[in-house]
Amino acid sequence: MTTFDKREEGFEKRFALDEESRFKALARRNKKLGLWAAEKLGLAGDEAQAYAKDVVVADLQEAGDEDVFRKLRADFDAKGVDVSDHQIRRSMDEFLALAAAEVKDAG
Repeated sequence: MTTFDKREEGFEKRFALDEESRFKALARRNKKLGLWAAEKLGLAGDEAQAYAKDVVVADLQEAGDEDVFRKLRADFDAKGVDVSDHQIRRSMDEFLALAAAEVKDAG
């Protein structure tokens, strides 16, 4: 194996690790976001946990964050909860930063 091949293999392993960390951080962010939204929706206990799980699953519908945003927006609107689009997106960003730090610390 040449030096170039070893470097390429190293970059591929690093990319795979980065993607795994990103996936874990997004899943963790979505759970935190789901629990935050559940509280705003008046859910607690098992209902809040189930809602958080639904938010995690919603993120698997399509690439990006729009599927999660649409779920939260629709659920808030359906229950008449006054949360702005900006607040939802800001919370998504804040929870992602927190989750990424937790994944990094755990790794």
